[in-house]
Order: sequence, then structure tokens, then C-alpha cells
Amino acid sequence: MRAMDFELNDRAREAFSRQDYAPAPRIDGIQVVELTRFHDDGGSITELGRFASGLHAQLEGFEARQINFSEVEPGAIKAYHMHSRQTDVWFVPPTDKLLVVLHDCRAGSPTENVTMRLVLGDGRSRLLRIPPGVAHGCRNLRGEVGRLIYFVDLQFSADPQTTDEGRLPWDFLGPDIWEVVRG
Repeated sequence: MRAMDFELNDRAREAFSRQDYAPAPRIDGIQVVELTRFHDDGGSITELGRFASGLHAQLEGFEARQINFSEVEPGAIKAYHMHSRQTDVWFVPPTDKLLVVLHDCRAGSPTENVTMRLVLGDGRSRLLRIPPGVAHGCRNLRGEVGRLIYFVDLQFSADPQTTDEGRLPWDFLGPDIWEVVRG
């Protein structure tokens, strides 16, 4: 590391730090698939998946059983939920911007207690695969309604005896996890 050509004053020296550019830890089983968005004079199209008998060609072993559409109000936080058997595959349109927070709650997992943050949408077309036991939620970072399309491999049941969905408090990882990192 090269020395500075000047000396920092005391206040700046106390506050000074260097940003860590190392890759963030990844949660075992999380998969991000970059999709191609095709553009022409009249607009664009993104293929979300090709299916053969419900099996998604880009997500090995994932069989879609239900497709859902959700809307998130500006600034709203929808968290945390988790499934004991269900895998989710999320897609946020590139015109929207959702901050996604994931936390591995699986006892004995090689990535137990690892937390990931990533942005979906924001000009990119990607799929996010979320395995069972990984708590997940999102915050809408735009001033308009955000949209989420997601595929699941189990059909939803609201019956408390058969539902696969459970919840953790929105601030389970602290309220600051939902804030935009400044600096």
C-alpha cells in the first residue's frame, strides 16, 4: 500500500477506513442466474425460464408448481419468511429495485448464520433461487410500487396444519440491515 503524500488531521485519522472489496460470503444453495434481456425499437423481452414438465432448464432440480405476483409499496419491508420444504425463485423486473436480505437459519449448514444482501431489478434481469431454511425478505428502494414474480415448488396452503411458511420479526437481524449503505 502506498503512503499518503500528506498527513491526515486527528479527526479524519480517527474516522478513516478502507472499503472492503472482497466478495461477500455466499449462502450455500443460493443461486443467481443472469438472464438475457432482448431490446428492439419497440421495447424488450426477458425469458424467465423454459420448462419441461415443470422443470426449469436453468435451475437444476427445480420444478415449478405455482407462479405468484406480488407488489411492494414504496419503502415497505416485507420480511422475514422462511419455508421448511419450499424453494422460491424470485424475479424483480429491471425497472424496479428491491433490496433482498437472506439469512441461513439451517442448523449445521456450512453457511449457518451467514447473511447476504443483494439488489434485484435496478436495470438487471436475474433469477434468485432461495432454498428451504433460508429466511428472506425485501425492501422496495424506489418511490413507486415494486413488483416481484416468483416461482415455487410447492403449492401454497393457508391451513395452519399444512402451511410451509413461517415468519421471523422484520428486525430479526437488526433494523439497520434494511438501510442503504452510505459511503
